[in-house]
Amino acid sequence: MDEEKPDGELYALLHLSPEASDEEIRRAYRQWAQVYHPDKHQTPQMQGIATESFQKIREAYEVLSDERKRKIYDLYGTEGLNSGMELGPKVKSVDEFLKEFEKLKKHRQEHKKLDQVHQSGSLVVNIALAENGPVLRGMTSATELQARISRKSSLVLGGNISIGQELGGGTLSALFRHQISSDADVEILAMAGLQSLVSIQTSRRLSSHATGGIGLSLSLINRTVNLTNSWTRQLSDTTEGSIQLVIGPETGVSVALQRHGERDLGSTELKVGPSGFGIMAQYHHEFSGHSQGRLTGRLGSTAVEVEIGGERRISSQSALAMFCTIGIHGISYKFRFSRGGQKFSVPILLTPALNPLIATGALLLPTSIYVLLKSYVIKPYFLRRKEVKRRERRSSSAAQIREARAKASKAQLLLKNVADRKRDRQLKNGGLVIKQAIYGSAHDLESNFDVSLEEEDNVPPPVLDVTTTLNFLVENEQLQLHDGVKKSGLIGFCDPCPGERKKLKVIYTFRNQQFEVVVGDFDELTIPDAAHLQAKNGSYG
Repeated sequence: MDEEKPDGELYALLHLSPEASDEEIRRAYRQWAQVYHPDKHQTPQMQGIATESFQKIREAYEVLSDERKRKIYDLYGTEGLNSGMELGPKVKSVDEFLKEFEKLKKHRQEHKKLDQVHQSGSLVVNIALAENGPVLRGMTSATELQARISRKSSLVLGGNISIGQELGGGTLSALFRHQISSDADVEILAMAGLQSLVSIQTSRRLSSHATGGIGLSLSLINRTVNLTNSWTRQLSDTTEGSIQLVIGPETGVSVALQRHGERDLGSTELKVGPSGFGIMAQYHHEFSGHSQGRLTGRLGSTAVEVEIGGERRISSQSALAMFCTIGIHGISYKFRFSRGGQKFSVPILLTPALNPLIATGALLLPTSIYVLLKSYVIKPYFLRRKEVKRRERRSSSAAQIREARAKASKAQLLLKNVADRKRDRQLKNGGLVIKQAIYGSAHDLESNFDVSLEEEDNVPPPVLDVTTTLNFLVENEQLQLHDGVKKSGLIGFCDPCPGERKKLKVIYTFRNQQFEVVVGDFDELTIPDAAHLQAKNGSYG
């Protein structure tokens, strides 16, 4: 079950803050009941509109005035209320209900995990550039299947095969993972093929900031044993350190440090042993939600190289990546395409020797090509694609949107007389007057062009005029929309563009000066505010 933020629609209907007191809830209900009670309206049409709105107000009040229902709604939204009714007998207390609801959620999540089987794979094709053209140096294919076999146990089956110019081979593996307790787990691994071994490893959380582990592996080929001991420590909120000690044929010590920020990640590792040493440093930066870059340096007894590259997400499931490696073993490119759990990689060896001229070209050429492609191909393509998807989504929801807009218009019709009187009174006294209020698609409101309120290509506009509602909500020369309450739930509002990010744009006058403000869907709005004053003002009388 997806976790979503409750939209606070019931609070919006009564124009209340989620922190409103019981007295404020009663007062708001009485106020709105006077506006929407059918007996307050003369014509059958207006009475019908009022009856529908009054029913919503009464339902909101019934939930918010009941301590138990309100607490459930605050935590889980409307779904929590519906689940409560499905649980059967009336819950004796809020705490008992919450325990039942959490148990139900946990039960659903566990079943969802048990039903999931994850499969991933990779294919690597090694190519070298020669005088006579590209030469295939080898291929490696690997696949892995992970399944949860119980609430605390999972099984991972894997295999890989590698083919070179003269030799080939493969390995099959099976990994059993079991959670002993909330603080400890154990892993048992068996491999057969080119690398045949069995191993067992267990780890335990030693404290809230430290974890320790120990492992034992036996090679079935040369009958050697490796003993591994590792410790991990959380040094700060953003920094983690680890130490690993290996005793056996691969004896050595490794020390690692990792630090992460809001959009970047840095790590370094030092390995020392009888067979050699190595230092690795890596920096990863996220440029946007779609692209990221990586810089890696390695220095040791077997390698001296620098790798630089990046990855670009081209859809929700697919990504393209390119890396350039320069070192003592030559200069190479690596291209990678990922989709879901599958990866396809093509490393291309440009030259087996380190050549400064080729190295410079290898670094500059991809960057130049990427900048050109991003500016003239990739970005325009994605903008067009987003626009097409946006139009398709709006077209498929056209009937639903028209119905919601019609209900919003009817609700505004009930408010219009009072809203107009308030507006005229504020205008006469130089008070707060809402000149224009538009709610809807953030994409359209953030553009520099005027937003159309008319249908185009038989699709309703992605924005809604809510000027009447906001003028109605003005009290004592002030207007406040509460934080954490989705604005589409306000009386006279609706969602004109389902699935899209929404904002509210308000142009208003106060003391004969014009102001303008744009706020997010869940953001608080309090006007008038000097920060909203426009640079160039006209006078409005």
